[in-house]
Amino acid sequence: MLIQTVKGLIEPDELGICACHEHLYVDLSHIKNDKDCCLQDEKLVAEDLEQFKVLGGRTVIEVTNDGMGRNPEILKQLSTTLDLHIVASTGCYKDPFIPEDKQQWTRDQFTEWMVDEICYGIAGTGIKPGVIGEIGSSFNEFKPIETELFHGAIEAARQTGLPLSTHTTLGTCAAEQIDLFITEALPLHQVIIGHQDLNQDNGVVLDVLKSGAYVALDTIGKENYRSDQDRLNALLLFLEEGYEDQLLLSSDLTRKSHLRSFGGQGYDVVLRSFVPALKKQGVTDAVMQKLLKENPKKAFSIKERG
Repeated sequence: MLIQTVKGLIEPDELGICACHEHLYVDLSHIKNDKDCCLQDEKLVAEDLEQFKVLGGRTVIEVTNDGMGRNPEILKQLSTTLDLHIVASTGCYKDPFIPEDKQQWTRDQFTEWMVDEICYGIAGTGIKPGVIGEIGSSFNEFKPIETELFHGAIEAARQTGLPLSTHTTLGTCAAEQIDLFITEALPLHQVIIGHQDLNQDNGVVLDVLKSGAYVALDTIGKENYRSDQDRLNALLLFLEEGYEDQLLLSSDLTRKSHLRSFGGQGYDVVLRSFVPALKKQGVTDAVMQKLLKENPKKAFSIKERG
């Protein structure tokens, strides 16, 4: 199995410490009507990523897709400049961020488009995505276009073997997403359910883990949603329940104010503060290696097609 980066295929062992869900070049300001949601200053992003590198960071899974300001060529430039592995994405986000030209698409159209990008590259660049994501559902519901998008993404994942990474709005609809994947017979080891550190129902998260899917605790540092202490307590519970092989960590930076230069948490927040806090709670180096390296290595490897 291999992992597709913006610069080509790599062996899973090359992945190293991996942030499983980030945005390096993203613009949600056109929908949110907030200029802070345009994070497209390559120089400042590169400076922030340097701190991630200093603490051992090696790979970023970049889940900005069509309609979110995606630019694979800039991702490739950042990868080259910083000597970081970056994995780009295909797909769309959720309503109302789906581009106007795709708002009436059927699942078959989404599938055909995603498979084409996976096989031939994004928008004529020749740069291939290594993940289908972040594919989103709305708060406590699937909008009709999101249902079509999910079905399209599932079929694209089935045809290509790429991992499928999801967005759950404030952690909701995780169980419903799992039910859909089970109904459509997509292997759950090919699925990463996102934002489950925003799901304060630990029972639901444990059910998701029991299904066999990977679970991303990927908004670390966003304490306006939930305290990192609460996130840490939830993670300790999931580890106690035996799910150390299915958990992934990241911080999901999407705003200029999230950068260290603007007083934000920065791309290094997981490595700088969350990991030391876990270690103080007795989480071993062996388990930390799984959360940061071994689990991403398995989760983002291209799967053999059945």
